[in-house]
This record gives sequence, C-alpha cells and structure tokens, in this order.
Amino acid sequence: MPDGQASITKPSVCPLDCPDTCSLDVTVDDGKVAAVRGSTANPLTEGVVCNKVSRYYPHFVHGEGRLTHPMKRVGKRGEDRFERITWDEALDLVHDGLSKAIAGHGPQSVVPLAYAGPHGMLAGGSMDFRFFHKLGATLLDRGPMCGGVKSEAFVSVYGAMPGTPPEQGVDAELIIVWSNNVTVSNLHFIRTINRAKAAGAKIVVVDPKRIKAAEQADMHVAIRPGTDVVLAYALAAELERTGAFDQAFIDRWAHGADAFMDAARTWTVERAAEVCGVPQEQIHTLAAWYADASPALIGIGNGLERNQNGGNSVRAITALPVLCGKWGVRGGGVIAKVGAAVPKTMAKLQRTDLIPEGTRRMNIMDVPANMLRDDMDTPVAAVFVYNHNPIAVFPDQAKTVAAFSREDIFVVGCDVQMTDSMRYVDVILPACTHFEHADLFPAYGQTYLQRADAVIPPVGEALPNTEIFRRLAARFGFDDPCFKASDAELMDDAVDGGDPRLGGVRPSALPTDRALNMTADGQAEIVPFATVFPKTASGKAELASDWMAEARGFRVPAYRPVESGFPLALITPSSADRTNATFGGHAASDGVQPLEINPEDAAARNIEEGDVVRVHNELGETRLRATLTDAVRPGTVFSAKGTWMRTSETGLTVNALMPIHKADLCEGACFNDARVEVSKA
Repeated sequence: MPDGQASITKPSVCPLDCPDTCSLDVTVDDGKVAAVRGSTANPLTEGVVCNKVSRYYPHFVHGEGRLTHPMKRVGKRGEDRFERITWDEALDLVHDGLSKAIAGHGPQSVVPLAYAGPHGMLAGGSMDFRFFHKLGATLLDRGPMCGGVKSEAFVSVYGAMPGTPPEQGVDAELIIVWSNNVTVSNLHFIRTINRAKAAGAKIVVVDPKRIKAAEQADMHVAIRPGTDVVLAYALAAELERTGAFDQAFIDRWAHGADAFMDAARTWTVERAAEVCGVPQEQIHTLAAWYADASPALIGIGNGLERNQNGGNSVRAITALPVLCGKWGVRGGGVIAKVGAAVPKTMAKLQRTDLIPEGTRRMNIMDVPANMLRDDMDTPVAAVFVYNHNPIAVFPDQAKTVAAFSREDIFVVGCDVQMTDSMRYVDVILPACTHFEHADLFPAYGQTYLQRADAVIPPVGEALPNTEIFRRLAARFGFDDPCFKASDAELMDDAVDGGDPRLGGVRPSALPTDRALNMTADGQAEIVPFATVFPKTASGKAELASDWMAEARGFRVPAYRPVESGFPLALITPSSADRTNATFGGHAASDGVQPLEINPEDAAARNIEEGDVVRVHNELGETRLRATLTDAVRPGTVFSAKGTWMRTSETGLTVNALMPIHKADLCEGACFNDARVEVSKA
C-alpha cells in the first residue's frame, strides 16, 4: 500500500476448528493484517467474534513465530536448529525423502498426518488428498481425533439428516446445554440461549464444571465425567414412568425403541444419581421440565465424546427427542451435524478414484505408536505433518515425542508457525494463513456456506497448501490435469454447483460479502422431521442399531466405567486463549498454566491457592498452578487443552497424562478419561 494511503477493510471468514465459522472484517494496513473483527455477512456472527480471534490473529500472521521461508534441520530433533533453503531445495529434499521410504518399504510407508488446522475446504483437504492418493500413501482416518465419535453416533441414529440449526433455539421453552462450553467454543449459541431465556425459556447446563453459561442457568447438573449415557438412560426411564412419551411419534419414527428402553429401565433415578454423582431431585426435575417444554432443544458439544462412553452417550441423549416427540417443530430436537446441509462433493474434490485398491487405513490416534513399532509388515518410514500440531494435541505426549525423535523416520512439516511439532521435522515448508489465499468455508455447526478471497499477499515465501502440493505433484511427475487445477476449479469441485440452493452461481463465484444459507429445499428452513428426515436404512431414528452392533458391538448404548488407581478425573476442555493448539505460541499462553481444583480436594492435599503443583499418573507428569474453585466438582480437576511444551518445567503438558485407549465408537480419543493425582511440587 503506498505511503499515506488509508487502511482498508476486507471481508474474510474464520477458518478455525469451531462450529461458528464467523464472518470477518479484516483491517489491512500496509499489506498487513492490522485488526480482525466480526462482520454481519454471516447472520449468526452479528458483528461479534471471540477475543482470541480479534486479539491474537495479527500476531499469528505477522509475529515472531511465523514461518516465512523453507528450512532444513541441521541439529538433533527438537533442538530448534534449522537452516534456510530455497523452495526448489526443499521440494527436492521432500521428493528424495519420500522416494527413499517408498523404495524401501512401498508407498504405504508414507503417512500423511493432518487434522483440522484450517477448516477451509481447499487448505483443509483438496490438492493434498489428490497428491497422497496418487502416491499410494496410507489413508488416514482423522475423525477419531475429534468430532468423529459424535458424528458416527448421530449418523447411527439419524443418518445424514442435519440436526436443528442453532439460531432456532430462540423459540425453545427449554434448552439443555450438554457438555458444551458455549462461551469459549460456541460463542454465538450463548446469545441464542440468552434470548430464549429472556423470552421465558429454562436453561439447563450438564457439565462437570460450572461454566459461565451455568452461572445464569436455571439448573446446573455437575455430572461425573464420562457418565452422560447413564443420565440419558435414567431420563428416558423417568420420562416413560411419568407418561411423557409420544407413542404416536415413536410408532411413526422410531426403530428399536423397545430394545433401547429395555436397557434404559435398568437405570433407575436412584442408581443413576449415584453413578453420575448428582442429586436424585435434579434428574426428576430435568425430566419434568423436558416433558413439559415444547419446543425443547438439546445442544451437545464435542466434550461429550472425549471419553470411552462418548459415542453411546450421544446416541442415548439424541434418542430423547424421539421418545418424547420433540422433533418436527422449530427450535426442537438436537443441535448436531448441522453442516450436513451443505452439498459437499468430497470424492470429486479429493479424487478418491486415485486410491490404489487395497491401500491400508490408519487411525490418526495410532500414528505415534505405529511410528515406534518395528514389527509392522509395512513400517512407518515417512510422515508428512500439516494442518496439525501432533506433539501438542496427542494423548500420551511422551510417546509422541519419542516417536518424532526417531532419526530413521523422514518427517516433513508444513505449517504457519514454528510449533512444538515443527521442531522435530527434517524439512519445513512455510504455509500461508487463510488470509493469504482464497477458500470455501462450510461449517459443522450451522447451515451457512461462505467464500473468502485473500486479503493480503503471502507473507515472505509462504505458499498456500494447494500450491505446495501442486509443486510436489509436479516433482513426482504426476501429470494428470487434476494436479494442475486452479483454486477456483478446486472450489467448483468441492460443492455441487448444480444444487438449486446455489441459484446457478458457481461455488468459486459466491460473493464474499454475504453467506449462503443452505435451507431444506432452497426456501423452507431446516426443521428435522418436518422439512428434512432421517436417512437411515429404516428411514426412521434408529434407537437400536444393527450397524452399530456389527461395527462396534453396541446395538443399544452401554456404559463402561473407567478403571484407574488414580483418584482425580482430569478434564481438558477448550481454552479462551486457544483453539485446540492454535495461538499456543502467543504470549497469552506463556507461563505455568492453571489447574482448577475443588477446595475439598485441595485441602486433602494441603494445596493452597497459587501453589505450583505436580500433576501426574503412570504416563507422566506436568507442572500447573493451583486455582481453588468450587466451579469444578469434587473428584475432578480442570486444565484447558492446547498448551505448548514451554509452559511446564517438565517439558510436558497435560497431554502427557491422557490415555491412549479408544472410545466406544469410531475408535476415538478419550482425552477426558485421564485420571491423575495432584500434589505440591
């Protein structure tokens, strides 16, 4: 921008792993992001964004941790010793390293390790998938890291039907916020809740911690972590006992209700209250409120899935509106899988037809353990890390560090920032932020589709993910036209342009100053069981699932208690300063991180406010600073996820304490099944 020219504001979209997918106004000054604010392009954003986006994004784009040129490692892994190289040199090193792995062990020895750094369809999974599919690399199941358990559970009941759009909650007479820290990780739903409350709705929060939303709720159910399926079953049994079932709705829309209720009736209010650690009266009252309210809405969060009963908890909770006939009205039902309304064409975008027959699949949660194995028929010989900070987010962090410390595995890193994980790679490829390239943004928590153009040029020598993988495809001699597709062509491959809801506009030409609502049929809004319907084999809500019985061993939901010799449940929900580990490099996340502990548990351990404490179990230990509060229930401690290793003198974070066993569905991660002891350091 020429000297003296005023700053300008450009439209954009937030790409972070959050259900809100906010529209943004970005102030650009001298070619740099100077300020980020919410806009009104997406009606749900209403001009407001979370503090972390508005405060930390300029530093994320232009701060000292930004990667601006390719580098190669010249020291030991983790030493943070790198040397600047050119793009041609970097691509040659990547080509040589992957080729060596393929020559020694075959293409499936290459493992792409990516998750959800950006949620744009291009940066999140387009040309990169085409490249790895053509290469014949191992296929990565990403869902088990987060979201997959909840998604598989909801789909097992309702198929690909979208749930209730969150904005409809203003019409609800009762909203149950179940394991969803809305002020931190679903900000705009709290405004819906407040509006409903102002109109007379009752608000219930089910959460082990008294989150901010609970402070103004009519009831806070401080449930013991991992027992949600028990509470849902007890509610179902109590609702049946009090005559609250809608038998006509069950007869028309439920499959397997009898089998579901056979299991539910084993959970009396008395038995469930003991297991869940909540008063019996709360269960009775919640059931009565749910029976009386119409519309009644349940908003479930991803925290619900982060334990070994997570999938069955989602199944049991989402059965409640079927049993009581709470679907079919605006503002009733469950908020879940709302993004299913967007007509994505993922096979076309990612070219799944390029995958060689018989290519193995690997659960993302198994990658570190498999990196350490020497007994696999096809070992992991090369790992390509992008859109992900595995050392900061995987459970059993010490094992993850050990895996990435192996000198005999070639590791490529592609990222925006010098993260904990990038310090362990052989070659670093600097990626653009979403402010530096165009992309298409559906959402998983709302029905709006948005597009954004670049608002600034690439910083330094950084390149968009799409261009990085185009260049790698060329290095490997992949000459199919699909590897030369422009970003605009990729957008048109990502969403069905023939869907009438797009109004004949190509996805790549969608306006950037507004959001397109993916309604039920182009006009009527989405109201499950009124304008959209279950897409299961039976055409009904499957409360008992033969698919789940065959795939996971649970025809109806079941409860499995966590067995551990450590007395305290450690939960690690979202942070007000980070989205997963994004922004973990900002000064706001410096220093010893807090551990919230109930005063009863603190007194039993002679812990006082502000003490640095040792938090440990059989997997490792970290150091945190005690914050005494009755906001967490006795027997439970809380520390937000996503911190980086510099915050603890042990070099390990709370992730070092998290187990690697799998959830009931999707073989998902069980972060909140961590059991620990706490003592003064």
